[in-house]
Parts: sequence; structure tokens; C-alpha cells
Amino acid sequence: MPHFHVDYSANLEDRLNIADLLVVIRDAAMETGVFVQAGIRVRATACDHWVIADGNPDHAFLDISVRLRAGRPDEVKKQATKHIFAAAEAFCADVMATSSFMLSLEMRDIDPELSPKASSIRKYLPGDNT
Repeated sequence: MPHFHVDYSANLEDRLNIADLLVVIRDAAMETGVFVQAGIRVRATACDHWVIADGNPDHAFLDISVRLRAGRPDEVKKQATKHIFAAAEAFCADVMATSSFMLSLEMRDIDPELSPKASSIRKYLPGDNT
């Protein structure tokens, strides 16, 4: 765990390298020391239809949703949220400075009793991934 899901307006693809952003998010998550590399999943979905504010099609958004297994202290989650958002904000700074753009992030817990998991990924990663 965690799952990072990035929803973004498709008009960002001309302004922002989404694949590179996913690496930035993964790296920032690992830098927090809160998440184990083997559990991090980062993905993005372009939204072909959106309406923001007055409906100007040049407006853009990028929303990062972080879902993680419950149990971490709130202060740990706050610090991780702050660090990951800062990394995303730095990566998106040029877009923010040159166009109409909204960036957001939300971190929330998943109830472990309602979210079973299975994985073989650790045996395919180098080193100790416990």
C-alpha cells in the first residue's frame, strides 16, 4: 500500500509529462519513509470531459488521490501528504505559472477488513522489500 491515482484533464498532456510526474510521486512517497517500495502503486487517468469554473476549455486540473491501509498516526500522514504535495507542486510549477491550473491531493485510509490484498511483487524486486 498505498495507491496513488492521478486524475487529470486531458488538455494537460500538451503541458505536462504525466509519466515523469508519476515517478516524482513514487519517489516522494519513498522519501517519506512511510511507504514500502513494493507496495507503492501509481497510476494516472486522463479525463476527456470536464468543466471547471466558467467552462473555459483551457482550464486544467490534476487531482492526486492517495489511499492507504488504515493504522498510521495522523501526524505521519500529514507529513507524508505535505511532502508528496510539495514534490507534485514543484513538478507542476511551470504549468501553474503559465496557465489556468488546479492541483489537489487527498490522502485517506482504507478499511483493511474490507480490502483484501494478494501480491507476488516482492519476489521480483531486488534486495530486501519487507
